[in-house]
Amino acid sequence: MKNRIIFISGIIAAWGCNNAKSAEYSKPAHPNVLFIAVDDLNDWVGYLGERDGIVTPNLDRLAGKGCAFTNCMTASPVSHPSRVAIMTGVHPLRSGIAKNVYKKKSASWREGPDAGNQVLKNVVTLSQQFRNHGYYAAGGGKIFHALQWSDGTENDPGTWDYYFPDALATIPFQVRPQDLVDDSFAGLTPNRPNGGTKDKQYFGAHSLPIEDSVMSDYKVVDWAISELNKKHEKPFFLACGVFRPHMPWEVPQKYFDIYPLDKIQRPLVLENDLADAHDHTRKNWQQWVLENNVWEKFLQGYQSSITFSDAMVGRLLKAFDKSKYAKNTIIVLWSDNGMHMGEKQNWEKFTLWEESCRVPLIICVPWMRNSITRVDQSVSTIDIYPTLCDLCGFETPADCDGKSLVPYLKGDKSVEEVPAMTTYRAEMNGDGIKLENYRYIRYTDGFEELYDHSKDPNEWTNLSENPEYATVKQKLSNWLDATDKNYKEKNKEILKRSN
Repeated sequence: MKNRIIFISGIIAAWGCNNAKSAEYSKPAHPNVLFIAVDDLNDWVGYLGERDGIVTPNLDRLAGKGCAFTNCMTASPVSHPSRVAIMTGVHPLRSGIAKNVYKKKSASWREGPDAGNQVLKNVVTLSQQFRNHGYYAAGGGKIFHALQWSDGTENDPGTWDYYFPDALATIPFQVRPQDLVDDSFAGLTPNRPNGGTKDKQYFGAHSLPIEDSVMSDYKVVDWAISELNKKHEKPFFLACGVFRPHMPWEVPQKYFDIYPLDKIQRPLVLENDLADAHDHTRKNWQQWVLENNVWEKFLQGYQSSITFSDAMVGRLLKAFDKSKYAKNTIIVLWSDNGMHMGEKQNWEKFTLWEESCRVPLIICVPWMRNSITRVDQSVSTIDIYPTLCDLCGFETPADCDGKSLVPYLKGDKSVEEVPAMTTYRAEMNGDGIKLENYRYIRYTDGFEELYDHSKDPNEWTNLSENPEYATVKQKLSNWLDATDKNYKEKNKEILKRSN
C-alpha cells in the first residue's frame, strides 16, 4: 500500500445496512437506478487501501455490499470531458472533448466551439436512454460539468424530466468562509493558483463554522432522499451529484477535527521525479505550496472533504435502505477523475498518471448479491453506460464505446481484460493505458512512459526505454494505434449518418 499513515481520532457512523449480503432478490422487469457521482475523489477511500486512516465507512460498506472495481480508470482526467464521456458513452478520443469549459448555458458539447468534432450532436445521453424506455429521469447537483461558484453548466436540460435545483443552475448556493483575507494581507507569497484575493482562493483549505445542513451537497442529498420517499408510477433513473471533495476544501469544522494537522503526513514523493517523465504545466502550484508551508493544511482539507462526502453518501444510502426501492434498484457510484496532492509535483488532476486517472467505481445489483465483491481487472468509466443498458435490458446504442461489465458482476473468470484508456488532449496532450500492472502513456510529441505497478506503484521509474519491457510497450502501443484507427472509422460512419 502507498502512503501509509496512522489514523489518530474521529469516528463517522456508517449507514445501517438492513439487507444482509445473503438476502435473496429476484430481478425486476424494470429495475430502478440510483446514480451517485462524487467529484474529484481519488483512490484514497478506505476500501481501496491507498492511504490509511481516511474515514469513509459508507463507501466501504457500499463496496462490501456490491462490487468494487478497484482498477477503474477515468476516460479523461478532466471533469467536463470525463462527465460527457460517462453520460454519452463516447470516449473523449473520439468525441474531441478535451478540456473544461465555463459559464456555458446547457450542453455546448453537442454543437458549437466546444463540441469537439460534432459526433455528439445527436447522441443519446444516459438519462435520455432511460426516458426513451419509459423511465422517470431526475437529477440533482453535479452530473455534467458545473462549479459551485460559477453560474454556468454543461447540463443537457432536455434529457431530464426534472433537475434540482435547476437544469441551468445545477449546484445550490454554498457559503464560503467569512474570515478570508487577501494573500497579501495574510503574508502569503503572491501568485496563488486560481487567485489570491479573498473572494477567490479556490485553491485552499478552510474549516467552516456551520452545520452540515448549510452545505450545498446536503441540500442535493435532501432532494434525492425526497425522491426516494415518493411513490413513483414509473421506474426511475435518479442521479445525485456530490460536489466535494472538489476544491476549495471547505467543509464543517467537525470533519477537520478528525484529521489533526500535526498528524498529517505528506504522500511519498521522489525528488527529481519528473527527470524521466513528461513535464506538466503545474509545477508552480507545488512551488507555491512549499513556499507557504501549506502542504499539510491542504492534505487535511482534502481528507476532511472526502469524509464529508462520505457522510453525505451515507445519508442517502440510509434513506435508500429504508425506502420501498431497496430491493429493485441498482446503485452505481463513481467519480469523474482522481486527484494529485503533490505527487509528481502536481496538484489537482490534468495528467495521465495514476493519481489523476484511478477512480472509485462501485456497482450494487440486488439480484447479484452473491456473485462477486471485487474486480481487480482494468475497467473504464466509459463502461458504465453499456453496463446499465445490459442490466436493465436495453440495447446499447451504437455510439457507445465501452463494454458491459455484467460478465465481471456475474463472476465470469474467463473475461479477457481490455486496456482502460484515458485521453487528455490539452496541456499534456496524449493517451494513457492501464492493463494489468502496467501503465503506458504516449504523448502526441512521441514521448513515452511505461510503469510496472507490481514493482513501482508510485510511478517513479519510466521503463519505456528498458529493453526488458520492449514487448509489453509494443503491445500497448499497437493497441493504441488500433483503437485510434477504429475510432476514426466509427466517427466517419456516425457523421455520414447524421448528414
